[in-house]
Amino acid sequence: MTEVTTAGREGRLTGKRTTLVFWGGLVAVVAVFLAGAWQRRWIADDGLIVLRTVRNLIAGNGPVFNAGERVESNTSTLWTYLVYFTHEVAGYRLELVALGLALTLSMIAVACAMLGTRVMYQGTRAAPTGRTMLLLPFGALVYVMVPPARDFASSGLETGLVLCWIGLMWLGMQRWARATHREGRFGLPTPAVAALAFLAGLGPLVRPELALASVVFLALLAATRQSWRHLGWLVALAGTVPVVYQVWRMSYYALPYPLTAVAKDAGGSKWGKGFEYLWDLLSPYVLLLPLIAVLAAGLVSLWAVYRARPGTPPEGESDGADGDGDPGSLVHRVLDLRDSVRSTRVVTAAFVVVALIMLLYVTRVGGDFMHGRVLLPSLFLFLLPVAVVPLPVGPAADPGDARVRRVAVPVVAGAWLVVVGWSVTVQVAEDPFREEPETITSAGIVDERQYYIQRTGHRHPLLAEDYLDFPRMRALVQSVSGNRTGAVFLPVPGFQDRWDVVSYDHPMPGLEPFELPDEPVMTVVFLNLGMTSMNLPLDVGVYDTVGLASPLAAHTDRMEDGRIGHDKFLPYDWVLAQTGVVEDPVNFPRWVDVNWVRQSEVALTCPATQELIESYAGPLTPERRVTNLVNAFSFAEYRINRIPAYEVQRCGLPMPEKVEKYQGTR
Repeated sequence: MTEVTTAGREGRLTGKRTTLVFWGGLVAVVAVFLAGAWQRRWIADDGLIVLRTVRNLIAGNGPVFNAGERVESNTSTLWTYLVYFTHEVAGYRLELVALGLALTLSMIAVACAMLGTRVMYQGTRAAPTGRTMLLLPFGALVYVMVPPARDFASSGLETGLVLCWIGLMWLGMQRWARATHREGRFGLPTPAVAALAFLAGLGPLVRPELALASVVFLALLAATRQSWRHLGWLVALAGTVPVVYQVWRMSYYALPYPLTAVAKDAGGSKWGKGFEYLWDLLSPYVLLLPLIAVLAAGLVSLWAVYRARPGTPPEGESDGADGDGDPGSLVHRVLDLRDSVRSTRVVTAAFVVVALIMLLYVTRVGGDFMHGRVLLPSLFLFLLPVAVVPLPVGPAADPGDARVRRVAVPVVAGAWLVVVGWSVTVQVAEDPFREEPETITSAGIVDERQYYIQRTGHRHPLLAEDYLDFPRMRALVQSVSGNRTGAVFLPVPGFQDRWDVVSYDHPMPGLEPFELPDEPVMTVVFLNLGMTSMNLPLDVGVYDTVGLASPLAAHTDRMEDGRIGHDKFLPYDWVLAQTGVVEDPVNFPRWVDVNWVRQSEVALTCPATQELIESYAGPLTPERRVTNLVNAFSFAEYRINRIPAYEVQRCGLPMPEKVEKYQGTR
């Protein structure tokens, strides 16, 4: 009896020690991540784009980028509203709200990853595995040491929200796999399962491509054995918010997805650039080394932990004694298969499948122009099953267990040392503020944070005014603030500090000649949309040439060899034609071809193009909502030729008379 009591005490003591090691590792990893992310804190130009929409929400103009145009310029719907509601509650500057949210969500993501993997190996308090093991930080350590992961833990972009959603789904699905199925009255799910279904349904609102992950996770929830009423509740919980928003989006924006997806042709294929983008992340940090170590240790750990013991059916398999009839019958086999869905093995495999799907999708579309950014969710997903790695402690259960340990312990311990050594090397070797000039690679990829640090002169460009030191910005703000007539502001090609101010050469409607308007109409066109829009008032129209905020640019054809994310370009002539800023050709800048402007004016009269413009700029009547809803997919597929003469020909319109000699004098 004394020996049993002593063994029990030793087991409890060992359990407490292993628990302390896990929580100590979790705190240490999160602290290291937070320190690294804070050291590199910044707000990207694209992060500022989101805040322009939030400013319009606060001003009562609706979720739009430019007042009067129903354009969804933010890829993550949930991120936009999360920043908005947090600002309404906290009241801090938008840039600081975005920074605080991004950091917080990124830390929660890593913590959930480690907690979910702990459940995978050790079970829950209600359903423990009975194994005592030491859980060491492993895959989570790899992720937090990757420099782009630290960069985009702030940045003002939705990366932290994406990772947090993945982390919460990982933790929730692993707990779901360990829990027994229960239904309340009328088939109601338990609060935990209801919350999990609701969270899974939010994937498309976090980022549109996460709909792929949502489908996999919801399929698991639906495939397990349950009543039809319970399944109906799950469908309602998961689908109500995204479906309602989708209907509203299509009727309001006249598109089935954000304009950014149209601008970047998110369904397009550029495998070559995608592989270049993948190698651009793997190569600089020798990332293949820790990934190989993680793969080896992960496979060995899973083999060791889930090795079937004699006489015990593996997890998720039935012993045929569940009372559902003949064990060999088809009905029994189907029910047994549905029972096996709710298992740790299936859930873990589903996340690996999602990781592969996301990686293939990112590679197929060509990656991104920001170094590492869109590969971070895939990397995070791949590392989830080994966020922590188990080392068995205590005496072996049997000779077979002892043989497994002789293989698993040295492999896992060696891999862990490789990961720790790699992490230390990256920390020492990687300079977060290197002095060598950061340039755009031949593949069109750039370390965005370094790029803006060097071009603004700020180590931590966090506020919109920090970007006034970016080339052209201060000159633009001064030109706009000093204009009284209304104008279109265009960056002069070849100059870093000059703007062509194309002023209205005719009076605004209702004004006498030479009478100044009380509210001059001003339009700015510039590639760097975030810094431009956040440093200018909301009554100034801000557009880009690649289509993030400019619907006409988004609906042009993709240039085959263009830079990813920038492979569309709408010439400035279209903006000059659409605004009607100049009536006398002599008032155009010298570098503007009046023929292109005149051709653009004719091209804009194309009936299909007019219908597109009306869908987002016309009055939002009930009839318009219905028309937008019905034609949203057609509008998404509609394309125009960026060369105005070709567009005139495509629409079968009369070509305007050509001006033989350019008449501009400036």
